[in-house]
Amino acid sequence: MTLALDTLGRLESEAIHIFREVAGEFDRPVILFSGGKDSTLLLHLAIKAFYPAPVPFPLLHVDTGHNFDEVIEFRDRVVAQHGLRLEVAKVQDWIDDGRLEERPDGTRNPLQTVPLLDSITQHRFDAVFGGGRRDEERARAKERIFSLRTAFGQWDPKRQRPELWNLYNGRHRAGEHVRVFPLSNWTELDVWNYIEREGIELPDIYYSHEREVFLRDGMWLAEGPWGTAREGETLVRKTVRYRTVGDGSCTGAVESDAADIHAVIAEVSASRLTERGATRADDRLSEAAMEDRKREGYF
Repeated sequence: MTLALDTLGRLESEAIHIFREVAGEFDRPVILFSGGKDSTLLLHLAIKAFYPAPVPFPLLHVDTGHNFDEVIEFRDRVVAQHGLRLEVAKVQDWIDDGRLEERPDGTRNPLQTVPLLDSITQHRFDAVFGGGRRDEERARAKERIFSLRTAFGQWDPKRQRPELWNLYNGRHRAGEHVRVFPLSNWTELDVWNYIEREGIELPDIYYSHEREVFLRDGMWLAEGPWGTAREGETLVRKTVRYRTVGDGSCTGAVESDAADIHAVIAEVSASRLTERGATRADDRLSEAAMEDRKREGYF
């Protein structure tokens, strides 16, 4: 008798299949892990894919130095809990030795590209798992599950390969690598429904809490090492939560009373904006901001 899978079961099965394909096809894969909800889900699926054996890949986090404390604490706790190996590429190290310069606007999100590519080269990673989903942003919607990158880490949409019948082509020349996106076909709502079903723990800032924030370009930003309110901007105490987490200088919060996962799911179900569209200032720089960064080697 064949058991029918529901939507979440099919998505989980596809992701586990992708993890196992990569394990059999590549020599030195790595999982990008920041402690955010998508990378935490990615790690959960990797653990299921290889259980009871340990996850056979290390983790890599490109740390801007402008991350939320709650997320870094959660990242380190998860790594210790599962006995994983975490490589951290700190943007600050690249700034200190002159390989990068601070941007005038203070955001470090675009500065992650060089440390990422340098780390891939240094460790000779040939497959890099990311938590990108097609529903997040139009450039990510163009990308295949196996996304070939050149020896310079660049993405060329014209070199995308067909992926028929769940067959993935991981062939690459020396120096090239493949970005792998097991969550490509998931939506934000799928992610939250699966997190609820599996009981996956997340950083507390994904749920409503009180925080001092200021309004800039229609987004509620928090103060931190990346800066504070400018002239004309006022710090106010709001009940907010984060739909996505990243560099604090460009990641906004949303006003929300969703204090538990059931309330979050109801809120996401009613939303007409993706989490990046609603809360990521770096995606608003231009119509093609994400695609331009991806061409240069960004996640």
